[in-house]
Amino acid sequence: MYEDLSLAQARALLEWQVELGATEAIGDEPIDRFELASVQAAPVSDPASPVAASPGPVAPEPAAGAQDAVAAARQAAGAAGTIEALRVAMESYEHCDLRQGARNLVFSDGQPGARVMIVGEAPGRDEDIAGRPFVGRAGQLLDRMFAAIGLGRGEGGGLAPLYITNVMPWRPPQNRDPRPEEIAMMVPFLERHIELAAPDFLISMGNTSCQAILGRKGITRLRGNWAEAMGRPVLPMFHPAYLLRNPVMKREAWSDLLSLRARLSQDG
Repeated sequence: MYEDLSLAQARALLEWQVELGATEAIGDEPIDRFELASVQAAPVSDPASPVAASPGPVAPEPAAGAQDAVAAARQAAGAAGTIEALRVAMESYEHCDLRQGARNLVFSDGQPGARVMIVGEAPGRDEDIAGRPFVGRAGQLLDRMFAAIGLGRGEGGGLAPLYITNVMPWRPPQNRDPRPEEIAMMVPFLERHIELAAPDFLISMGNTSCQAILGRKGITRLRGNWAEAMGRPVLPMFHPAYLLRNPVMKREAWSDLLSLRARLSQDG
């Protein structure tokens, strides 16, 4: 059936299936995984034999590749002397495959130099289209939450400035969680971003943000407990998208906001 498809037709069919939500390729013939698991490993040949001495294919080393990607990110981030230069460096960074499927780089919003910097997880569909973080339903909730303690990303309105970014600047496909290696290669950019923005306080929203900033996950245990990382006080909080799914947890989020307001007043 598919033998007569052109390359363009096959690609269009694949893209259509991905848009429908397909995440796996399934072969024409079933595979008995239990049978595969029962197969014993072949005995090791005598090292002195000609067969054992002949070189075989060398397996790739993704760990080393990931280290190279992190090193490249660290070099590019360190060379950026301004926030705009950092944006350009991230746009030029080619080691993260997420950029291939994203519409836009989602860099930041709000005012650099604000006392509070929010670090979210990754862009969603609305953010990918707009090229700005937190513009969908979760972003609208975020704006209302921080406006309640006198903070906002826009100028004027009687609100103190706020600065917002994400760990990942590109949307993961199907809104999946970023993988550890993807987070690792973005951490140098995030560290430099925080240095250049120079906030007094960091808000780490969600597990991905906590993993990147604190090196830990488990937001239900971490939230509300101040920590120190990247040279600044860090307050882990629930992500607004989580609060939309679990409205009962908004009480904890309000408690965290009050804790932030107290720190701002105390250190103001």
